Amino acid sequence: MKGIAVGMSMLHCLNQPFSSLLRRLETLERTDVELIDDGWHTLDRDRIRQLLEIGRSRRLRFSVHAPFISLNIASPVDAMRDFFLKRLQKSIKAARLLECTLMVIHPGMRTGLSPLFPGLDWQTNLESTRKVLSAAEDCGVKITVENCPSKYGFLLSSVEEFRRFFDELGEDVDLAFDVGHSNLNEQTLALIEAFGEKIVHIHAHDNDGVDDTHAAVGCGSLDWKLLAENVKNVGFKGTMIVESYSGIEESMRTLRSVFS
Repeated sequence: MKGIAVGMSMLHCLNQPFSSLLRRLETLERTDVELIDDGWHTLDRDRIRQLLEIGRSRRLRFSVHAPFISLNIASPVDAMRDFFLKRLQKSIKAARLLECTLMVIHPGMRTGLSPLFPGLDWQTNLESTRKVLSAAEDCGVKITVENCPSKYGFLLSSVEEFRRFFDELGEDVDLAFDVGHSNLNEQTLALIEAFGEKIVHIHAHDNDGVDDTHAAVGCGSLDWKLLAENVKNVGFKGTMIVESYSGIEESMRTLRSVFS
C-alpha cells in the first residue's frame, strides 16, 4: 500500500541491556524504529547521543513510546500524578533531542478508589493529557494517545470512550491505533470507522482475543486482510510498527505483503 511505512518497536528487547538495543539497531537499515523510554532503556543524554549516531549512520527514523511501567496520569494522588507528569515531560524533551516528531502515550487508568470517586479518574485524565500536550507543543513533538485494553483498567478502549474524550478534551490530539488492544475489546473495525482520520500511527501485534500476548502478526485471531482493507479505506499514510515480543522480521514481511 503506497504511503505506509513498516517498522519495529524495541519492546521485544526491553528485557535486555541498553547495549543489546544498540547492537540490534546496528543491524537495521532505513527503518522506522519506536524506542521505549522506560525500564532498562530509559533515555538520558549519553544514550541519546549514541542513538543519534547509529540512527544517522543507518538512516533510521525514530519515534518514542513514553514511559508506561507503573505510570498512571489519572492517579487520584496529586503527588504521584505530578511525578508522572514530570517524567513524561522529561521523555518529551528526550524525543525532541532525538529529532522525533511523534510520541505515543498511554491513557490513564482506573484504580481501586475509582468506585468511591465516580468520574474523578476521567477528569484527571483529561487535565493530565492537556498538560502533556502543552509540554509537547513547546518542544515541537506530536503526542498520540493509544487505545489500551479495558480489562487492565485503562480509561480509553472503546469508540464511545474515545468520542467522549475527544469531545471533552478541547485540544487536537491523534490516535496511536493499537490493533492488538482493539482486538481484545472487539473494537478494531469500529475504531477505524469512527476515527480513521485521527489514526496517524499503528501498533501491530496479534493475540487470541483474550490476553494481551503481543504475538507475531498472523499468530492470533486478528483478520489482517480485513484490517488492511479498512485501513486502506481511511487513507492511512502513517507508520505501522510491529510491537510483538517475537517474530519481528516475519511480522514485518507479513505486513508488507498484506498491505501491498
